[in-house]
Amino acid sequence: MNDVLRPPAVPLVAVDPYFSVWSMADRLTDDFTRHWTGRRHAMTGLIRIDGNVRRFAGRVEPDAELYYTEPSPMRQLDVRVSPLTTRYEFEADGVALTVRFTTPLLPDDLDLLSRPASYVAFDVRSVDGRSHDVQLYFDATGEWCVDSADQRVVWGERRESGLRLLHMEHEHQQPLTRSGDDLRIEWGRFYLAVPETAGAETFIGPASMRKSFARGEEPAIRDGFAMPRAARDGSPVLAATFDLGAIGSSPASRLLVLAYDDVLAIEYFGDPRPAYWKREGLSAEAMIAAAFAEYESLRERCDAFDRQLLADAGRAGGPRYADLLALTYRQAIAAHKLVTDSGGNLLFMSKECYSNGCIATVDVSYPSIPLFLLYNPELVRAMMRPVFRFAAGDGWVFEFAPHDVGQYPLANGQVYAHNLDGQMPVEECGNMLIMTAAATLADGQIAFALEQWDVLGTWADYLAEHGLDPENQLCTDDFAGHLARNANLSVKAVMGVAAYSLLCGLAGHEEEGARYMAKAREMASAWEKLAEDEGHAKLAFGQDGTWSLKYNLIWDVLFGTELFSPSVREKEVGWYSRMSQRYGTPLDSRENYTKSDWLVWAAALADDDADFRALVEPLWTYADETPDRVPYSDWHRTDNARQMNFQHRSVVGGLFIKLLKDRRLLVSG
Repeated sequence: MNDVLRPPAVPLVAVDPYFSVWSMADRLTDDFTRHWTGRRHAMTGLIRIDGNVRRFAGRVEPDAELYYTEPSPMRQLDVRVSPLTTRYEFEADGVALTVRFTTPLLPDDLDLLSRPASYVAFDVRSVDGRSHDVQLYFDATGEWCVDSADQRVVWGERRESGLRLLHMEHEHQQPLTRSGDDLRIEWGRFYLAVPETAGAETFIGPASMRKSFARGEEPAIRDGFAMPRAARDGSPVLAATFDLGAIGSSPASRLLVLAYDDVLAIEYFGDPRPAYWKREGLSAEAMIAAAFAEYESLRERCDAFDRQLLADAGRAGGPRYADLLALTYRQAIAAHKLVTDSGGNLLFMSKECYSNGCIATVDVSYPSIPLFLLYNPELVRAMMRPVFRFAAGDGWVFEFAPHDVGQYPLANGQVYAHNLDGQMPVEECGNMLIMTAAATLADGQIAFALEQWDVLGTWADYLAEHGLDPENQLCTDDFAGHLARNANLSVKAVMGVAAYSLLCGLAGHEEEGARYMAKAREMASAWEKLAEDEGHAKLAFGQDGTWSLKYNLIWDVLFGTELFSPSVREKEVGWYSRMSQRYGTPLDSRENYTKSDWLVWAAALADDDADFRALVEPLWTYADETPDRVPYSDWHRTDNARQMNFQHRSVVGGLFIKLLKDRRLLVSG
């Protein structure tokens, strides 16, 4: 049995929806690195050992139509992905090279979580008992700062605080003028930074500098290589070389930082907002200097965080579950942008990646919250704050909760706000109530809920009236189309009413809370009769012989409300096990596809950890065997491991729900 996961894509630099670059190949030398959308955002790494040049990242020739005899790759011995670091091990010609890609997304430190600086660290040592003369070359292309390689870039270099700061940017700076899904950033400034140390040199020029290095020469910038120029015209790169000299068995270490100052990050109801890290006027140069100054301590903190998370995950669901959490941690965060509003209130804005590009989508936030409830519940409130603001404005005309607040990066209001057919009335009311209750229970802070009290009550009443037997409408699984009498959606309504009851109790409104809890129990009792089928619950009331993952039931467990009979969960888990295929249990009886987040929630209904593992481990097999080399897709076929759609989405934060369950963080009373 293969026990080492082959990731479908390997996270390298994962900060936010624009600054997120991955390796979509088995070996780092098999292909250029790419933005999560699949567009090339190349980096190239070369090593010269006693005059012989090898590759350890990417390729030398940037033009696929041109023939070039590439330097032989180093032998890749290993790639290991932990929550905050990806570690590659290479060997060639008696020398071992370790390359660590670390983005310190520590959830209890919001300055770090927002800081757009990612580390690339090199350790080189001899492994054959002899001394070797070694030089390193590393570059990153202008593709990182444009949407299309046809766009023109300009560049420059500064020396400050003992650092060499190379930078490149799109010629025309027009922040926040476009929105959409399959887009890359075309404003702001991309940096490659290295310390001013002996043997370190920096260059800005064409990608042909790689060939100069491969020939044993200093990288040469040819005459006439002038700016501005298209990112594909000669492939301008930011490059650094390190002459390590004679290398023995003691490692020689070098460090560089890749950073991106987007200047302005989000337009929030007409107000252009900078990223959180810039809220007090910190410059990009100072941010990068801080990243270097703090590296050693941050490396220790990141390693400690990784060890603890992986140990917790291993206890909760075994080593394969731990692998899944390691693979998806950075993705869950990097699908967001952290900013503040003009009053200094925190906003954690998701992008609905590879779907429609919506921003602050409620039913994308909802599945992601287990990760954030575990480590920083304030981020859950920061997800909801834009939705509450939009719902309170004149642009929202319905009595139920909105689906989103715009299209990334423009959070100016839902673009289809007056179209009832595209809304998710029961879905989003339930989501907002459950999220508010969960965040409040996680840390006991009720003030945010009290600020939204009137609208929360309105949404609870909507669910009490319309939620038990929903009309024909969309739910979060909108790719399956409208569905009337959706049994799983009905569970969400029950739990939304219960969530409001819990909030009432936390706010000191005991009588009101008792009324809503009684209503939730009445709804749950009716649900059991409406949903009952032979051996499982129905997909939709009145549709005998159908079934679906009742993932919304997990909140009855997490809240400790016990509204539904334990036998409901027992039968459901047994049925999911019988319906399991090689790559997971289907979402429902209509198609052989599943959603990873929902399957882990459904598996977490199990009382026996062995049942949980049996249901979740096929997702590991999917990740290991899928031929679709993209950042972890949460929607795939269960019969052949093919991606249906979706990638790089924040919903993978939902895979952390077993840790949340085991911690009993939300159990009321």
